[in-house]
Amino acid sequence: MEWHNDWYKRMSFYQIWVRSFADGNGDGIGDLYGVYDKLEYIRSLGVDGIWFSPLYPSPNADYGYDISDYRDIHPEYGTLEQFKKVLHKAHDLGLKVIMDLVVNHTSDEHPWFLESRKGKDNPYSDYYIWRDKPNNWDSLFEGKAWEYDKVRGQYYLHIFAKKQPDLNMDNPKVREEVKNIMRFWLDMGVDGFREDVINFISKKEGLPNGLPFLPAVNGMPYYKDGPHIHEYMAEFREVCKEYDCFQIGEGPMTTVQSAMKYLTGPTKSLDMMFSFDHMMADCIYTEYVHRPFSLVKLKRAFTKWQKALAGKGWCSLYLENHDHPRIISRYGSVHYWRESGTMLAASFLFQQGTPFIYQGQEIGMTNIRLHSIDDYVDVSTKNNYHSYHLKDTIERRLKRIHLSSRDSSRTPVQWDATRYAGFSKVKPWFYVNPNYRKINVAAEEKDPDSILNFYRKCLALRKQSKTLIYGEYKEYFPKDPNIYMYERSLGDIRYLIICSFSKLPVKVHFPENYADRKGQLMLCNYPDGPQVMADSLRERAHQEVSLLAAEHGMFRPYETRVYRFRERTQRS
Repeated sequence: MEWHNDWYKRMSFYQIWVRSFADGNGDGIGDLYGVYDKLEYIRSLGVDGIWFSPLYPSPNADYGYDISDYRDIHPEYGTLEQFKKVLHKAHDLGLKVIMDLVVNHTSDEHPWFLESRKGKDNPYSDYYIWRDKPNNWDSLFEGKAWEYDKVRGQYYLHIFAKKQPDLNMDNPKVREEVKNIMRFWLDMGVDGFREDVINFISKKEGLPNGLPFLPAVNGMPYYKDGPHIHEYMAEFREVCKEYDCFQIGEGPMTTVQSAMKYLTGPTKSLDMMFSFDHMMADCIYTEYVHRPFSLVKLKRAFTKWQKALAGKGWCSLYLENHDHPRIISRYGSVHYWRESGTMLAASFLFQQGTPFIYQGQEIGMTNIRLHSIDDYVDVSTKNNYHSYHLKDTIERRLKRIHLSSRDSSRTPVQWDATRYAGFSKVKPWFYVNPNYRKINVAAEEKDPDSILNFYRKCLALRKQSKTLIYGEYKEYFPKDPNIYMYERSLGDIRYLIICSFSKLPVKVHFPENYADRKGQLMLCNYPDGPQVMADSLRERAHQEVSLLAAEHGMFRPYETRVYRFRERTQRS
């Protein structure tokens, strides 16, 4: 039977990094009890599904991405029975649930690795990648990519942290293990997987030395999109074809050209891929080199993927997740916190694709600034501090960490203005951002013009419009350094989304085919709407207005507007 599963195209997802989401049992650590209590809130946002970052048992060297048991729940988060309760309640509320599938590596405390290190004659010997002599690859997280194991007397490969040994996917037994893990969760009722660094799972035969002029990523040409990647991905795809589920892969440093092989044609093995291009508008790799934000670079990345996948694949839309600092602190402005937070929402939610919203993004959480590197807990953050820009002052190095640390996305969610931000009744496992008294769910629930309620409006508008889901994408004025303007069109309906990324008022030039037309103003992130409509916007909601009439095209700092147009047919 041919497989036509595309329900994900109409959906939007909410990502939960459970450790910092909500503490339901009072120990200072987020858990599944807290998730269960907040499911109605998640549904109220207008999303249709949940993506859980890893919930499995883990020593937490990389906070869940070092898994020691693929078929259970970390005791700090609850039990397998509690997960089933969350799953069933989510389904009752109409929410799909997808799990993180992390199979490039395990924890060094996983039973497979404990057996593998015992010797070459062990049944698990070839579950990992062992060598007598290491090559020159660097790890992305900790020093060199090889660690000597005294028990086995060999080096094992770890592209990430030392406690994250890479699995040997060339071993068919390992691939069978992965497929059985998938079936375990799919049989339980989960609806799909987000597959972590999935384009790294096939390494080049012989593991040749990396390029010496590429520090940190010198081995990447030999493990990204490896020689057997599409063979192995096809095997995993066959499992998903047995179920009504979907797969989204994380593709670090992937290009449009390489992504297309996963998303289209005979080698299609994923429904979507998380790419990173648009997350580099203020950096070269988030952790290493920072530079001023460039809207032109951001737009180029957005449009490149929209055009490449149009009619062929499907985009994943996101601005935040557990691996990136908070977006208002990067692409917006803390001085125009509400304005930039709402504008950023419109900038990505109305593109073609499936949106993913990260916990706390919907209330405009921002980066935390800690006073010492010892206050940070992320392994990547500590490695970056101690490995790069060592000639800089401590202050400059900490500033760089403030800009780049993944820990900023992992502070406890700010639920209200009570002690510990309503996340827990006891001291949380990690620092709460001091701005929680202003930025929190309870305060924004009461404010109709809050970032939270703007996200709800955006998601509701997207959900009710086939044009905003399936319509064609077209960008206008790609070289404008202040304005991001794009169109979505389907049949006789068009939407024009205009986003100002400027801290100053700017004049917007409208496309010639729109300048003399009237459209319905569907959304504006300033409470009084375009200034010409002040005092009467709410009474005149969705009334047709001329684009040029709106203050002669003047946009205030970080203003965004969404207009709807209907083509008028000529009478014969």
